[in-house]
Formats: sequence, C-alpha cells, structure tokens
Amino acid sequence: MIKVNENYEKLAGNYLFAEIAKRTKEYQAKNPDKKVIRLGIGDVTQPLAPSVVDGLAAGAKEMGSADTFMGYRSDEGYEFLREAIRKMDFLPRGVDIAIDEIFITTGAKEDTANFQELFSLDTKVAVPDPVYPVYVDANVMAGRTGKFVDGRYEGLVYLDCSKVNDFTPELPKEPVDLICLCFPNNPTGQVITKDQLKRWVDYARKNKAVILYDAAYEAYIRDPEIPRSIFEIDGAKEVAVEFRSLSKTAGFTGTRLGYTIVPKDAVAYDSDNKPVPLNKLWNRRQATKFNGVAYLIQKGAYEVFTEKGRAECNKIISYYMENAKIIGDGLKSIGIDFIGGTNSPYIWLKTPGGLSSWDFFDKLINEIQVVGTPGAGFGKCGEGYFRLTSFGKREDVISAVERIKTLKI
Repeated sequence: MIKVNENYEKLAGNYLFAEIAKRTKEYQAKNPDKKVIRLGIGDVTQPLAPSVVDGLAAGAKEMGSADTFMGYRSDEGYEFLREAIRKMDFLPRGVDIAIDEIFITTGAKEDTANFQELFSLDTKVAVPDPVYPVYVDANVMAGRTGKFVDGRYEGLVYLDCSKVNDFTPELPKEPVDLICLCFPNNPTGQVITKDQLKRWVDYARKNKAVILYDAAYEAYIRDPEIPRSIFEIDGAKEVAVEFRSLSKTAGFTGTRLGYTIVPKDAVAYDSDNKPVPLNKLWNRRQATKFNGVAYLIQKGAYEVFTEKGRAECNKIISYYMENAKIIGDGLKSIGIDFIGGTNSPYIWLKTPGGLSSWDFFDKLINEIQVVGTPGAGFGKCGEGYFRLTSFGKREDVISAVERIKTLKI
C-alpha cells in the first residue's frame, strides 16, 4: 500500500499565516459589521510602479505577435534581466556576480524552502529563534528533525534571539553544517553590521558550512553602514547563497519574481570529502523541477533595475517606511517597547500586561479589530512578542494606531 511521508505529520498545527487568516475569517463571519484592519501578513497594498506596468504590457504585447512570441522559458532566467540585476544590485556595492550565478525564480519563499534539497539528510541545521517558519518547516518535511517537543523540533540547533542579545543570533556552540540567516530580519526587523556578518562568514569557512542568507528586505535598509548583501563580506562567495525577492521591493507579491545568487565558489562535500559546486547542483535541480518565470513577468521585473523604475519603487518603499514610523511613534506614545521599523518594514513589540502572543492577538481583533502576527508563531523565543507590518494603506495604518492607543493595557 502507498504510505505518506510521515515527516509532514510532525508539523506543528497549521502554517502560521494560514492560521491567522482562518481566525480572522471566523471573526469577520461573526462580526460582519466590524471593519478589520490587517497589519499581520506582510502583503503589500500599493500598486505596481508605472514602469513595471509598462514592462508587463510590453511583454504581453510581444507574446501576442508571432515575430516576438516566447515559448518555454529559460530555467535560469533571461540574460537581459540577470545582467540588469548584476549591474544594479551588486556592481555598485563592489560585488562582482556573474550572470550565471543568478537564478530567476518565482520568489524567495520557494527557494529558501527548496534549496535544502541539495544537502544530505544528516545535515545539521541551525536556525535563529524567532524565525520565518519556512526555514524550519522545509527541513521538517525533508526528514532532518525529530518530534516537536516543548515548542521545538528535535535535531535542529536553535539560536536564541532575545532582548538580552539585541535579537541577534550568536554563533553556534556546537558544529553545524547549514545556517539560515535573514537580515533585515523577519520577524524582528533587526539588522546586522558588517563586523557581525563577517563572524558568520568566518565560522562557515572554518567549519565548511553553508549559509542560506535571506535578503528579501534589503531594499528597506536606510543605514548606509549596514550591508545589503552577504557578498559584501570577503570570503562569502565560498560559503553563502543569497535569496532576494521583488515581493516587497517592487510589490510583486501577486506577480511573483525572486532571484537566488549561487556563487560558483560555494561548495558542499560528497562522501569522499570532495567539494561539489552548489551552482552546478542548483542548476540541475532547477532544470528538472522548474520551468522558469513567465517572459512577461521578467519584462516587468527588468524595469525595477532601471534608474526610472528603481526611483519609482523607492518611492513606494518610502511610503511603507513612513507607515512604520507612524506605527512606531504610536507605540512609543503608550509605552509599548519594540524594535524594528527603521531599516525594516516590520515592528516587533513586547506584548503589554504579560499577555501571551496569541492572547494579545485575540485582544486586538476582539477589542479594536486589528490583526497582527503572534510572535509565538515564529518560535519559542517569540512568545510574549508580536509583529506588526507597515504594508497597509496609510489611512488604515493611521486608524489602526489610533485604535491601539485606546487599548486598556
């Protein structure tokens, strides 16, 4: 008889954001006259930049002509887009990335989940806590963990992030093979300095480990001293893979496009301890399991990497960062402690009155009809914290902050 992959049965409850959507839907069904403001799931609300729309339209028009019609896409992505990414994202920062080290995909979430397929099942994985759930869940599904016990999976190495260490993970106290890092961080909004990031690169080089570096929110960094790519650190090309996305940079949450940087110098090792290039393995994986991103989507994405398109996208990012300031100022006015919101679209707040994360979720939706994300959904260290996003419409953000100020805490 056919049997299931029992690793899926280890997963703890619903996927976090599906659970939030379920609870919100249930509340609205019981209270149809109440307007709910969502500051939970990190979905954008501003429309695509005009240049992007023009690019999408141009791509669609080309698809409607026999002379310019495009069929199956390139697995790696079209060269015109990869070259534009190279010139806009990396060369100005002194980082020389070749176009065959850039892979165009449908999003960073997919790639951060799928990249673990390249590694053996006995790979020792380290993840920060709190952490974006996909890094953990993908490894659970693959079979690298034991059971879920007391809020954590056996077999994973958790790197505690708390107020004590300024929500910045410390190097593992035991050898690990694969390290997941995300800066600016989701959920805490914390960033990392070049010196701090260098320590991680040095650790990975010394231990022949690999860093999976999620830079999906790099466009929100305002401090010029904060690195926007791990490849700004010497030696990182030997040990790191970087994931980037246009979801929050350019509003592609519904359009879907990301890009993963896999340097040709980055390696893992076979059973004979011989180095195997990750670029080659990922290329082969993509050729088998992925058929590329739609041509017209790549045409629209190309405009993000032009001077005009980038200026338009930066204007939208500034809009969201002003939202973050409004939220932060509101929280300060009522004495709620938080971090984030200055180099990140996320605000990570301490739940008031000693409430648990989900109790605070219930309090917000029931008393003032505001939805956020319980910190406990990001890991054991997230208990007692709560994430708000700045991706709402300005009028909704202002209204939500005014409602929060009325809370009895």
